[in-house]
Amino acid sequence: MPLPPHTPQSAAAAAERAGIPLHADRHAPVAATADHILAVVSRLRDLDLDDLPPAPSYRADSGR
Repeated sequence: MPLPPHTPQSAAAAAERAGIPLHADRHAPVAATADHILAVVSRLRDLDLDDLPPAPSYRADSGR
């Protein structure tokens, strides 16, 4: 189930909780950026990676 979209108010509240100063004119762009990042992460989570070894098993000298 997708999360509800971020609003300028939710971006401001998150920044305040994190102790990050965020000017009012940045609330809407930060909310839109957060939504975009979460959409990309959601698509990455949908990828079928079952046949890939975990990253620690990668060896640069072997090509895999």
